[in-house]
Amino acid sequence: MRADFVRLRRAGQRVGASYFNAQAVAGEADIARLGLAVSRRVSVDAVRRNRIKRIARESFRRIRSDLPALDILLIARETADAQDNATLRADLDTLWPKLARLASLNGSRRPGTMRA
Repeated sequence: MRADFVRLRRAGQRVGASYFNAQAVAGEADIARLGLAVSRRVSVDAVRRNRIKRIARESFRRIRSDLPALDILLIARETADAQDNATLRADLDTLWPKLARLASLNGSRRPGTMRA
């Protein structure tokens, strides 16, 4: 687990949205995987941090099958706590396609397809 995060931090490419940053690297598994980082800088209240994580996990579950095999570290920005749920979902909906495009530019593979 820790080795996966270290690999992401070293080799991952960054993509940003208004309230989230993401780092992604081609995954070793056949499906996209998500790691979350919502620090106390975002909110000192654990309930509020967990709300952000819950929204991110649900958004990822909906889009996971459409993403290439990536390991993704999603980092909430400090401004995320002040946003309502719909705004966070919309921000994530703009972030996932950016990650998919990034992966296709870097030759990441999807399960069941041949590499070029």
